[in-house]
Amino acid sequence: MSDCSLPDETLNPASPLPPRPQRSLNRRWLGGLGAAGLLLAVGLPLVQSRLGAQDSPADTSDITVLAVETLTVEPASSYDVARAYTGEIAALRSSDLGFTRSGELVQVLVAEGDRVSADQPLALLDTQSLLTQRRQLEAQLAQAQAHLLELQRGARQEAIAAAQAQVRDVDNQLALQQQQRERREFLYQRGAISKEQLDEFSFGAEALTARRDSAQSSLDELLNGTRPEQVMAQQAVVQQLQASIASIDVDLTKSTLRAPFAGIVSARQVDEGVVVAAGQAVVRLVESEAPEARIGMPTRVASRLQIGESVTVLGEAERFPATVKAVLPEVNPDTRTQNVVLQLEPGAIARVSPGQTVRVELSETMPTDGFWLPIEALTQDIRGLWSAYAVVPAEAGTYQVQPRAVEILHQESDRVLVRGALQGGEQVVLSGVHRLVPGQQVRPLGD
Repeated sequence: MSDCSLPDETLNPASPLPPRPQRSLNRRWLGGLGAAGLLLAVGLPLVQSRLGAQDSPADTSDITVLAVETLTVEPASSYDVARAYTGEIAALRSSDLGFTRSGELVQVLVAEGDRVSADQPLALLDTQSLLTQRRQLEAQLAQAQAHLLELQRGARQEAIAAAQAQVRDVDNQLALQQQQRERREFLYQRGAISKEQLDEFSFGAEALTARRDSAQSSLDELLNGTRPEQVMAQQAVVQQLQASIASIDVDLTKSTLRAPFAGIVSARQVDEGVVVAAGQAVVRLVESEAPEARIGMPTRVASRLQIGESVTVLGEAERFPATVKAVLPEVNPDTRTQNVVLQLEPGAIARVSPGQTVRVELSETMPTDGFWLPIEALTQDIRGLWSAYAVVPAEAGTYQVQPRAVEILHQESDRVLVRGALQGGEQVVLSGVHRLVPGQQVRPLGD
């Protein structure tokens, strides 16, 4: 202000015109005041417009609302867990087959890997000595049977007539002897013969009497027929010979080794020409009908299986229908499992082998509360937890997303079972959660 003050002489009206420097200063001062006024005139409307823009509400029509697909969550009370248990294929029967008697092996009729049916011949022993013994016994049996028939039919009429004739002949001789004795006694009384001669003649009469008794006994035997004891004794002889022949026939039958069941020849132990002992293994046969799978399972799982229940057995590249045949009662002390016997269909024998590893998958229901969500509906937050975005109503008919922290309980393929802050009936964003932030306005498209 001191610069703008004027000297005293400038206030005097009688004084001459002020000097030029004083007039130049006045013009600069007035120019500054004009510029300041112009600046206020132009700047004040701009400031008012800025302030008005800040005070006015935002236009929501200018904000982009993201359209999202949603899913209405429904509560779940359980989930199924598929567990696999491993075991192996076991043949119903496998046997090392041999002969029940010793002998020379003359022929093996099968090779390893051959499939045989029940009662099919597998090998042969030499039977020449057995056949010779059988022919001998057959001849003895024929002789014994003929003698038995003779005893059963009794004596022939010709034999009886011959015995009767013999008795009559002896009777005649006795009658003659009696007459001659009477004469000898008369002569002895007259002294014509000695005592010794009379005794000798008497002894001859006694001999004829004995012969007559023997002939009569033979005749009586023929007339009475054969005694039952003789018939029974001869029958026993016939039966003994028949049993001996049957024993030979058994040995002949056992000389042919036959398959006790249908199966596959897994091993051939000996070749032709070997003298094998009784019970020595010749071939090994593994049954080829309806194979079984024996699989160890925990006791709680095995106890839930029912006899006849259908299951699926998984091989290396195939699946085989099977049924539960038995649950063995013993618990393995090492694995603490029970063996479950699964009966495969007969057609599986051509595609599986005893000892092959197989497995079976069983579903177990686990009770729990939660919600099923697609995996793509979850996002991981900064704390390592998982969240899903729930779509909730906002003001003026709009919607926004809010995170819901959840815990994953179980995963199946492309979905998960979760529990947490979600409520039944809420809508959650189905996909594209990576584009969202909490509180973002969205437009739900529905399930």
